[in-house]
Amino acid sequence: MARIVVIGAGLGGMSAAYELRETLGKGHAITVVGDGDRFSFTPSNPWVAVGWRKPEQITLPAGEYLGKHGIAFTGSPAARILPGEKAVETADGQRLDYDYLLICTGPQLAFDEVPGLGPDGGHTQSVCTTPHAEHAWRAWEKFLENPGPVVVGAVQGASCFGPAYEFAMILDADLRRRKLRDKVPMTFVTSEPYVGHMGLGGVGDSKGLMESEFRQRHIKWITNAKVAAAGEGRLQVIEHDDDGQPKKEHTLPFAYAMLLPAFRGVPAVAAVEGLCNPRGFVIVDAHQRSPKYPEIFAAGVCVAIPPVEPTPVPTGAPKTGFMIESMVTTIVKNIKAELEGRPPDYQGTWNAVCLADMGDTGVAFVALPQFPPRNVTWAKVGKWVHLAKIAFEKYFLYKMRHGTSEPIYEKYVLKALGIERIKPQG
Repeated sequence: MARIVVIGAGLGGMSAAYELRETLGKGHAITVVGDGDRFSFTPSNPWVAVGWRKPEQITLPAGEYLGKHGIAFTGSPAARILPGEKAVETADGQRLDYDYLLICTGPQLAFDEVPGLGPDGGHTQSVCTTPHAEHAWRAWEKFLENPGPVVVGAVQGASCFGPAYEFAMILDADLRRRKLRDKVPMTFVTSEPYVGHMGLGGVGDSKGLMESEFRQRHIKWITNAKVAAAGEGRLQVIEHDDDGQPKKEHTLPFAYAMLLPAFRGVPAVAAVEGLCNPRGFVIVDAHQRSPKYPEIFAAGVCVAIPPVEPTPVPTGAPKTGFMIESMVTTIVKNIKAELEGRPPDYQGTWNAVCLADMGDTGVAFVALPQFPPRNVTWAKVGKWVHLAKIAFEKYFLYKMRHGTSEPIYEKYVLKALGIERIKPQG
């Protein structure tokens, strides 16, 4: 019997636990280590931040649903990983021994790298976690009483740009519904070299598409931007040229601001010698496995992925929801192969699929694979994206409640688009 510990109870960790149980059967012990007792569907956080969703609609008690499938759970986060002893110590003193360890922690949010950034003691909002989105909603309610300028974007080193675009469009839609849009100048600030870069070097004609969408919505933008500091109602931004040299300084007034931070690895993971890169992200091979510790695998935002291309202001490569599921499936298949005495040589596709809601329409970005040259690359706008995002939310929460690793829409709809989780063998 193998003992498998999964650190993280988010999109990657919960999916991994269910898929392990479904694939390996009941003969192996699986334990999930969460940071708190609830699973949260983070892609819906922008909706929470404008009151279109309530937190209880996108969260659920992780232990209750995992337990129905014979999966153990602790809501005390991992404090130490001891790879030499093949053990994890939790913050409340538990010791969990493992034969295989899956790291699916997500990131630590590096708000401290920009003075005044973030909701905890800073001056800007965040949609990175559901508690942050709740805080952003309370601030939005207050903002609506006395509207003013809005700034949305992603700072230098950020790697997750989709939610920033999504949130800008959602705020625009919410203000139009409230007949307040004419009172709110909006500016999008990003470290990308152009809008629609997405940390992917562009996807199809994403540059022209996003510029057009911003113009139609009267959203100004500043690219190649470094945020120097966020103060009370003021954002200090330094715009750079294509050589990365400072070009122009901007002082942007705001009554409401949401800026995505850069990410780094969580301390318990980053502290393991030889496991991570300097930012604390887990180094993995093509099979999602640590080269130094072969019993450790990793999936999701905690994985070290190099930038798709160099940019004048640092940007990272995104890890989208479908890419995370591709990584998870790769790990599960490799563990199963090894337990059965077969070569663990499965590789994920790392296809990038991003659905960004715009309130009543949406934009979809598809890059197959994530790194160019690509087999497929396109970006499209349409109401169908808005509906697809809602469907994705409902299906993923269904998966979390029922322990299903691949529901019908993934099995048939995504395959019809040529989107697969695993590369063909041989």
